[in-house]
Amino acid sequence: MKQKRVDVDGHQVTTYSDGTGDEVVLLIHGGPGCPSDYLRESHAPLVAQGFRVVTWDQLGCGASDLPEDKSLWTVARFVEETRIVCDALGLGRVHVLGQSWGGILGLDFALAYPERVRSFIGANTAFDLPRMQRGFERKKQALGEETCVMMGRHEAMGSTDHPEYQAAVTILMYRHMCRVPVWPDGLKKSMAGIGQSVFTEMFGPYFFNCTGTLRDHYRLDRLKDFDIPTLLIQGEHDYLIPDLAATARDLILGARLHVLSNCSHMPFYEDPVAYFGVLVPFLRAQDGDPDLSQPING
Repeated sequence: MKQKRVDVDGHQVTTYSDGTGDEVVLLIHGGPGCPSDYLRESHAPLVAQGFRVVTWDQLGCGASDLPEDKSLWTVARFVEETRIVCDALGLGRVHVLGQSWGGILGLDFALAYPERVRSFIGANTAFDLPRMQRGFERKKQALGEETCVMMGRHEAMGSTDHPEYQAAVTILMYRHMCRVPVWPDGLKKSMAGIGQSVFTEMFGPYFFNCTGTLRDHYRLDRLKDFDIPTLLIQGEHDYLIPDLAATARDLILGARLHVLSNCSHMPFYEDPVAYFGVLVPFLRAQDGDPDLSQPING
């Protein structure tokens, strides 16, 4: 993808762009602080479908600057970063596709700048983070009470590098993060390159226990007035339980929700045919394209 550095209030972020279509899909990656490698790799098929695909490594991760200033790690500042990236690249109105944390950021961007958003796709995301915690607990409880107690003990004692804790996290990752036997290179690179400063401040130091500043983030009260065409995609086994997406679907007028079987947090890797079979027709429909039957290959 073509790269361009963009200045964001004195810091530099790295953007990526591919395709020449008139319809722009803005990919917003997860984390916070999980670089965009996994989204760039997995969403490359959109270029072959005629879309221009744009994303960036958010400040604090990947090929962007890595400041340690904790005051930078707020949702509001990331919303403005998104606006600056769109302006610098001259994007105009875009289809916002936010995955995980990217959906949280994407929704707030759409709420702040609705005139810039053609449609909104929330993939594997949640807008009620206090309730999100229940999903984490539900998945950990499936490992057994003894394992739940063990994980809580290691988190309290600061010994999460212990092999038994790491073993439990590995099981949870392969059940609820990405259910493929060998993780794709882009995903491995993103996971290895997480920006620890932003991730720890906003989400917390644990993958299945949100203790950071996002823990109380709540946007359900804003959804009844949200009138942007919306698609929600959720994996059946996602640690962000489908109940959360169903609540959002019921609040957003005209929103559509697709729960993909045998998938978790990364359905674009786990079942790309089903994922793009939902996503691409939705994107085409926003431009009035009546041909929704073209097969999509991942």
